[in-house]
Parts: sequence; structure tokens; C-alpha cells
Amino acid sequence: MPRDVSTPAGARAVTAVAPAKINLHLGVGDLRADGFHDLLTVYRAVDLWEQVTVALVDGDGAGDDSDGEVIVSGPGAYQVPTDRSNLAARAVDLLRGEAGVDARLSIRIVKGVPVAGGMAGGSADAAAALVATDRLLGLGLGRAALESLAARLGSDVPFCLRGGTALGTGRGEKLAPLLHARAEQHIVVALADGGLTTPVVFAELDRLRAEGGTGRELPRAGSVDALVEALAGDDPAGVAGNLANDLEPAALSLMPALRKTLRAGAEAGALHGMVSGSGPTCLFFCAHREQAIAVATEVSETGVAREVRLTRGPVAGAHVIDNPQQTPEQ
Repeated sequence: MPRDVSTPAGARAVTAVAPAKINLHLGVGDLRADGFHDLLTVYRAVDLWEQVTVALVDGDGAGDDSDGEVIVSGPGAYQVPTDRSNLAARAVDLLRGEAGVDARLSIRIVKGVPVAGGMAGGSADAAAALVATDRLLGLGLGRAALESLAARLGSDVPFCLRGGTALGTGRGEKLAPLLHARAEQHIVVALADGGLTTPVVFAELDRLRAEGGTGRELPRAGSVDALVEALAGDDPAGVAGNLANDLEPAALSLMPALRKTLRAGAEAGALHGMVSGSGPTCLFFCAHREQAIAVATEVSETGVAREVRLTRGPVAGAHVIDNPQQTPEQ
């Protein structure tokens, strides 16, 4: 029997935000029998944010026929599904089902993370939806319980809940926080025209690795020890010198124009440039904010990117905000 809902202080809607993620290190193992890959990654949360509002809808009943609407706005919104396949909707449905709650809930998403850009915008939506729904329905679930549910939705969702900097293993969902890695990092984000889907990029990596027997074996990311050591101090150059992404060759194979973007960042003076996750967003790591502004200006002027943004990290994970217009917490 579904239980009654008593929302905190009579709340009818709750808004939460969650950050984009980047992978400072992304080591990808060989394809497993279950179709997944073992990952060794260092996540960092950066201040590009997804905002999700979950609201109670008047009326009785639950289930797909009576679920509230999903509305998406912001850059790239037209690419985001608005049915129950939407990852935020799946998060709401999962939490509602686990809690045995009979309530109609609508979802409003404001995009701030590039869509299909390798920065986990959909996972951030799910993380924010979990936090907002937990608060709205007064469930009082702790972070451990929410992270367990998050892992069922996708490999990046637990990290978008947690934020900061963390070592990820398994499929990326097993997290160990790197609490000492707090020095601020300034990053230029170059957005490409079009997107790359994660499954397609992984499949291309498998194909390229299969060609290794013909003498084209790809290098692998290797150990994270040097990177973790550099993150422990205020050493932007040391961090930049130890960044790695095994998916980058596959992203470049599928979208060769990204090579021009990476070249533009290097010529603009960035410490290091790389593809973000599965791409096609490119990241340029800088020594300080002033350098980041200069790199962003030069990359933008070359016309190799659809849009160029400045960001920084690490920042906090998913959290409720009282005013949808307020700035998310760091």
C-alpha cells in the first residue's frame, strides 16, 4: 500500500542543483563479457550546473499515465527527452518506487551543462532530481542511500551527488574521495557543434584497440599516482602534466575537427588540452584565472568552437537551493 506523503513545511516544490564533471584521468579497461569496461578515473566537479525542480501535482493516482510533465529549457534543451526515459524522471520514479510513495510529480530542468558533451549533464540531472525528491517527500534518506540508488541510474550519477574530487573504480560508480585535492583549478571549456554519445565512443575505442595487432596499439592512461600527488599541492603545471583520457583517440577518430580545437588551445598558451570524457567538449587547463580568460578569448576568436566558457573546480555536489536564482554553493 503506498504511504501518504507529508512534505516538509507544506512544500509544493523543491529545487536542487548538481555540477558537471570532468575526468582528470580516465583509464578504460578492455571490454568485459557483460558489455561494460572497468574504469579507473579521477573525477572533478566544476561550476557548470544543472537545475532541477520537482513539484507535487494535484490529483490522485500514480504510474506512467498520471505522472507529471517533464519540461526542459536552456542550451541544447531540444536534444533532451521529455518522456519517462529522461534520466531525471527515472531518478524520481526510482526514488518514489523505493519509498512506496503514491504522488504525482512534475520535473522542470534548466540546462547549464553541455548536452552530449562528455560532462555528465544527464547524470547531474539525475543527482539533482534525487536530492530534490528526497527533500520534497520528506524521506530523509542519507547520502549513502542516495548514492546506492544513484549507481543504479548510471556510472557518473553517484559522483554528481558527491562532488569535489574523487577516485572512481568499477564502472566509475565506486568512489573514494580525494579530500586533500582542494586547490582551485581554472579550465576553459570549448563546446563543439554536434555531440558524441558515450556508447558510440566506447565502441570506437574497442574497434581501435582491436587494430592494435596491426601495429597501431593505443597508449593507455596507466597509474593515477603522479596525478593524485600533484593534486595534493597547489601545482597547476604538475596536474596538467599528468592528465590522461583513454577515450580521446576514439573521440578524435569520430570527430577529427576536434584536433583543430586542441591545437588552438595549445597555441593560446593552455598548460594542457584534452577531450572531456567521451567528448566532444574540449578542456584547456590553465595556471590561473587571468590565463584562462586569455586562452578563452583566443580560442573563441579562432572560430573552432561553437561556444567557449570559463569554469573552475572543485565545487560541491548536488544540493537543494532555496531560491532558484541563487548561486550554487562551492
